[in-house]
Amino acid sequence: MKKILVIEDEPEMRRNIATLLRYHKYEPVAAGNGREGVEAARRERPDLILCDVMMPELDGHGVLQALQADALLAQIPFIFLTAKGEKDDLRNGMNLGADDYLTKPVPNADLIRAIETRLRRSEQQGKREFKPDFSSTAPLLKLGLTPRAAEALLWLAQGKTNSDIATILGITESTVKKHVQEMFEKLGVETRGAATVRALEALNSPAASGPT
Repeated sequence: MKKILVIEDEPEMRRNIATLLRYHKYEPVAAGNGREGVEAARRERPDLILCDVMMPELDGHGVLQALQADALLAQIPFIFLTAKGEKDDLRNGMNLGADDYLTKPVPNADLIRAIETRLRRSEQQGKREFKPDFSSTAPLLKLGLTPRAAEALLWLAQGKTNSDIATILGITESTVKKHVQEMFEKLGVETRGAATVRALEALNSPAASGPT
């Protein structure tokens, strides 16, 4: 049974999510604030973390930064849950390294789908010992892409939609579409899936490190 850590300061929300997880055969572990969440992550080693952003003592961004500083916890899939919908907040969360970002109230089906997607991807990477480094666009620039198209491909390879990418990069969706078209032409592919494979191969290379 997969263990999921729920870091949420609102008791009712925390209980509802835990009930939903149990119904779908997951083992929930609950924490009422960010500091408790970091301690629970170190103690329980969950398979995935759901974390609110606005919390007392330590907010969600602080939680993510603390986990990423720990080599044993840095690879755990991490999904932000927040009532805030501002573009800057979304962009900041994703740039910190979150795997996904869902705005509350999240429909139950959407939450479970996001969890299943991230767990499946984590398992696939583990089986293949495939660890792409999403911290830099440098390997993608070597594919002949412009800097902006490389940024867009970095997020596309993480499963983000054109709308998501537009929000994260602070550009219009039509501009994202132009970058995606550039990717297809430069990489010689016709689908987002094929572009993702090329990106993951590049990001998994020994050179896939260093600043953007």
